[in-house]
Amino acid sequence: MKNAWRKDKTSHSLPEVFSSISIPKGSGFWRKYLAFAGPGLMVAVGYMDPGNWATDIAGGAQFGYTLLSVILISNIFAMVLQHLSVKLGVVAERDLAQACRDHFKPTTNFILWIFCEIAIAACDLAEVIGSAIALNLLFGIPLTWGIVITTIDVLIILLLQAKGFRWIESIVAGLMFIILVCFGYEVIISKPEINAILGGLIPQKEIITNPAMLYIGIGILGATVMPHNLYLHSSIVQTRNYTRDREGKKEAIKFATLDSTVSLLLAFFINAAILILAAATFHTTGNQHIADIHDAYKMLTPILGASMASIAFAIALLASGQNSTLTGTLAGQIVMEGFLNIRLKPWLRRLITRLIAVIPALIVTIIYGEQGTTDLLVLSQVILSMQLSFAVVPLVMFTNDKAKMGEFANKAFLKICVWVITMVIIVLNLYLLYQTFFGE
Repeated sequence: MKNAWRKDKTSHSLPEVFSSISIPKGSGFWRKYLAFAGPGLMVAVGYMDPGNWATDIAGGAQFGYTLLSVILISNIFAMVLQHLSVKLGVVAERDLAQACRDHFKPTTNFILWIFCEIAIAACDLAEVIGSAIALNLLFGIPLTWGIVITTIDVLIILLLQAKGFRWIESIVAGLMFIILVCFGYEVIISKPEINAILGGLIPQKEIITNPAMLYIGIGILGATVMPHNLYLHSSIVQTRNYTRDREGKKEAIKFATLDSTVSLLLAFFINAAILILAAATFHTTGNQHIADIHDAYKMLTPILGASMASIAFAIALLASGQNSTLTGTLAGQIVMEGFLNIRLKPWLRRLITRLIAVIPALIVTIIYGEQGTTDLLVLSQVILSMQLSFAVVPLVMFTNDKAKMGEFANKAFLKICVWVITMVIIVLNLYLLYQTFFGE
């Protein structure tokens, strides 16, 4: 196994929390599952950040329930890719960034790192704008000030990391619960048609033949499968103190995959709920033009007639922005340490990540106002789609490689599946790029 990598492993991923959470020995299924649960939720958060909201709302308002099948397919892709991410972290004991550093030549690494940083900044941009919009909707705080506030709050939350990794996981789980409750309430009062929802889960031919639908469909895919999540997951799965032998690793992969699959199902329900809400509220009432978070917020109460509808929507948005910020910043730390082997003080690293995202958000808000931030949200999702291939291809290569993974390398059927998923992602992203720059 040693010579499978160009370089030997020099340090653990996120060393301050590596192997810090104990796993009960010889206990039952549920106790083990609960001990491993957590990283999946942190990954699932990236699958429902404010960038997703924009694409889900537009999809639901314009095309009703048709694009539900795209959310479902994206989620299945995500489940498979996160499973690979778990495998890499557990078996190779490297996160994806470290694995790239130990495998590729320095130039390739540098390029991959730059792409990854751009993606994290784009993602952070979506979070900053989402949280600022939520503060604006709830308390009337101007967007510019909202952006400044979101810069400070993340530093406070991340101080809690010093208290241990379980704290961060608990905050994430709590915020996720708030989002779930808010959307559960919204979907119930919007009274969607059950048959139409079930019909929407079956892929339709027109998704590919209708260019407008395809564009939003790819946006949903780009907003769903997050590149930085593959780096994040391969690292935080190592926070568990399982025995680092064959049996221990086997068990860790089983439970960590279960954790991420269950959490991603939750993310699927939330994303589907946003689209169902938009379809039931806007599409059926002739408000197909609604494409951004502001419009959706303003229209919910008058159409549904429940004053809580808009408030629940904004609270869920705020929780979603905070959640994604937390995991995005952590991913930033993993990427920088993994690719470059530079260890900055965590607060300094966070400040840098934040500023990269906050400065463009502030400039655009000051110059273009509300409309500019919406366009920026959509652009951030396009950037994420483009970066995705650069994270997926190395991940698939490493986990397919028997020299690196030994008996844990992907089996033939999985190999075929992951290459098909990779090709689909690459082709769709090339199309998206073409549409964005040369489309009408």
